[in-house]
Amino acid sequence: MAKMNQRVKPRVVIVGAGFGGLWAARRLANKPVDVLIVDRNNYHTFLALLYQVAAAELEAEDIAYPVRSIFWNLPNVDFALANVRLINLQNRILETDGEEISYDYLILSTGSMTHSFDIPGVEAHTYYLKTLEEAVTLKNHIICCFEGAARETNEDRRRSLLTFVIVGGGATGVEYAGALSELVHGPLVRDYRSIDFQTVRIILLEASDRLVANMPETVSIYTLERLKKMSIEVRLGAKVVEVTPDTARLSGQNKIPTRTVVWTAGVKGEPIATLSSLPTNRDGRVPVLPTLQVPGHPEIYVVGDLASISENNRVLPMVAQVAIQSAITAAQNILRQIDETAPRPFYYRDRGSMITIGRNTAGVAIGSRTYTGFFAWLLWLVIHLFNLIGFRNRMMVLINWAWDYLLYERAVRFVFPSEIGSPPKSSSCVYGTKRDNDPPKG
Repeated sequence: MAKMNQRVKPRVVIVGAGFGGLWAARRLANKPVDVLIVDRNNYHTFLALLYQVAAAELEAEDIAYPVRSIFWNLPNVDFALANVRLINLQNRILETDGEEISYDYLILSTGSMTHSFDIPGVEAHTYYLKTLEEAVTLKNHIICCFEGAARETNEDRRRSLLTFVIVGGGATGVEYAGALSELVHGPLVRDYRSIDFQTVRIILLEASDRLVANMPETVSIYTLERLKKMSIEVRLGAKVVEVTPDTARLSGQNKIPTRTVVWTAGVKGEPIATLSSLPTNRDGRVPVLPTLQVPGHPEIYVVGDLASISENNRVLPMVAQVAIQSAITAAQNILRQIDETAPRPFYYRDRGSMITIGRNTAGVAIGSRTYTGFFAWLLWLVIHLFNLIGFRNRMMVLINWAWDYLLYERAVRFVFPSEIGSPPKSSSCVYGTKRDNDPPKG
């Protein structure tokens, strides 16, 4: 027993099985360290395609892959299914919902979560799009709104059911708006013949003066034009000040009657850093040294969305490439520490950004060059398909994309499972058709 408890190799614990966590583990594979990946889920989610699950284009299983299957042939990499609640900095122990996990070196790659900015009603009455469960819940709700509208006799309630508000004009908001428009004006038109689809409204709200502000202005202008051609109402300079079960209230404007508000307006770092008394900014991200280490804790590295990495007088964005590159550097620096050499600073190499708006429509920025239209769309397809983990996932996504493209058909438009998440968000089929004088449940 004593022999089992002795660790000859340093133990590197990686919290989070996202892009950062996986690439850090890959770099440490077959190195003189024991690696343990810890995550509350036993699968990796390809977040770039999460919005397609919410738009009934892909199944949840198509963009998820078991973590253990990724590293099954690497003897020094293991996985633990656990929810890390707190870091005991002094004793170098992770407190989880189960056993305690000790570490010699720690890589925090827990990612980000939706930021409500403390706006009243956002947490209670909006739909998020950061996890598989949230994507499935949102897809269920969209389908249930049409089911309810098909039976609704009150005109005001029907219009409310058929009004979909998306808050946030970044990549996620734009991509979901485009995918939702293609779902609504494609397969659902055939499914719901009793509904007048001229009354369906998809409204995209952005608080700033342009969409996808992190991309060149030419792409922003192109995105705005394409969304308008897809019958999406885009409102710039529109700030949401309150969300209720049946309205979205804007600053200085009238309320929008709606049963669906999708919140993609912002993200913040996962709370583990704050709960563990690590230094954090207002957005919950940890300001790190150029080497990605936490000040005062050279054994702890923070990468990806949780890290506030300053470079050239700016904080690097919360994108996959930052997570991957910072994770690789963190893993290399841990190996240098073990070899008793100085860690090296992290330098980010911007490989460009891209966004898809809909069929044959995308925007790509690489260096000083921008591409829009069909070529950009093909480039987006190839890069995302290549970056998916697992041959099966690539094949299933490719088949679903081809099926949708050739036949204008989305086979995933069913409500299953019927209940995910909190009751107000999971009972949309009931909630969508609820009469004002219905007695409360319970």
